[in-house]
Amino acid sequence: MHAIGDRAIRTQLDIFARVAKENGPRDRRFRIEHAQHIAPADMPRFGALGVIPSMQPYHAIDDGRWVDKVIGPERAKGTYAFKSLIDTKAQLAFGSDWFVAPPTPLMGIYAAVTRRTLDEKRPNGWVPEQKIKVEDALRAYTAGAARAGFSDDKRGVIKKGMLADLTMIDRDLTKIAPEKIRDAKVVRTIVNGRVVYEAVTP
Repeated sequence: MHAIGDRAIRTQLDIFARVAKENGPRDRRFRIEHAQHIAPADMPRFGALGVIPSMQPYHAIDDGRWVDKVIGPERAKGTYAFKSLIDTKAQLAFGSDWFVAPPTPLMGIYAAVTRRTLDEKRPNGWVPEQKIKVEDALRAYTAGAARAGFSDDKRGVIKKGMLADLTMIDRDLTKIAPEKIRDAKVVRTIVNGRVVYEAVTP
């Protein structure tokens, strides 16, 4: 389900809680697309209910230029609240929201880690307490996204028996300055063991 706004998210969490109570435990993997503008009281419910926040980090550095003016800085604290949701033990799933936003995971990782708005007016990050580690962002784009789509039995991690879906990047994202992540380049993409993209070297 898509939900943006504290009332929409609370309503959806209430529905998920009711369905789970009425029908007993099972592997539902309920998820909320966007999960944007969460009320503080509802933040811990994601982890408690096992609801997956399926989010698009790029929007944080785009929307961060103007959201405070629209809903106020206090309510904005629940916008793209990556760190708070991880702290509730919720398992994030990241995507791009293409074609509304660019289909570029590297920019999404940059956004989740730095939260520096596109206008460069927030060099320390918009709502900086919601920054997350590169490892957490990578996990959300890979294992987290696979789990959200019930395909974690065959993709999302690199190990024996899984599909060989790999992307090679020209630098180690975990060892460079966060602001340099957006400069990284894809060298090779492999889908199910077959090379489908290879960068042209000069």
